Amino acid sequence: MKARELLIYISLLCKGDWDKITAHLKSRKVLDLSQAEDRVKALRCKAVTIIDPEYPQSLKHLSNPPYVLYYLGDLSLLDDYGRCIAYVGSREASSYGVKKATEISAQLAADGYSVISGLAKGIDAASARGAIAHKKAVAVIGNGLDTYYPSGNSPLQREIAHNGLLLSEYPYDTPPKATNFPMRNRIIAALANAVVVGEAGRRSGAMITVNIALCLGREVGCLPFRAYEDKTNNRLIKEGAYLIEEAEDVYAMLSHTIAKPKEAESEEV
Repeated sequence: MKARELLIYISLLCKGDWDKITAHLKSRKVLDLSQAEDRVKALRCKAVTIIDPEYPQSLKHLSNPPYVLYYLGDLSLLDDYGRCIAYVGSREASSYGVKKATEISAQLAADGYSVISGLAKGIDAASARGAIAHKKAVAVIGNGLDTYYPSGNSPLQREIAHNGLLLSEYPYDTPPKATNFPMRNRIIAALANAVVVGEAGRRSGAMITVNIALCLGREVGCLPFRAYEDKTNNRLIKEGAYLIEEAEDVYAMLSHTIAKPKEAESEEV
């Protein structure tokens, strides 16, 4: 049995829990290989492991990269890391935030960029809807691919599975739970070349993605809001995040990140 199949089997045994998989690998427990083979053959989706050549290399920048990713759809949407943008934000979003998320993501997708979100309601769902029209939506979820959470996004989730990319480190039959979502957010941050915050309150879960992205050296941009609105977006802009009003602002942010190593190179010469 191949090493990748053993990794998948251990992931299935541990329900995708990174800490449990790590502990299992360190324990060197003897496995029932015939049972392992049967379980892996019974998978109802595709899987890519950390030792496969098609595994997204940007995830290896994490201190805890997922061992296995289960997916439905087109994994090649992640092939060009430079053209992967995360668009995330609040679940309880304003109509303005939702409208801009849909418009900006649709333009990014039309121009060939993959738009990554967590498929939560609000900003995430709006950005996915904008991108899926051009078959460029990537959704990373915190449960098994066969579970629809939130349930209101089930049609969108099915469409992404058929015309985009739906992925998770959690195997089928894994229900959503609170601890899964910060783990999902690290994947979103690592897969993306830059992160756009469509709308975020002071305690928004999107800030977990932002903090991980900054730790990984990714650029962050934010949609601006009116001064009296209690949004974290404006504070982040004051602290150095890019102001994003349209897709062209995202491209300007990306050109800045690409220019950095070239400048450093010329200085060394």
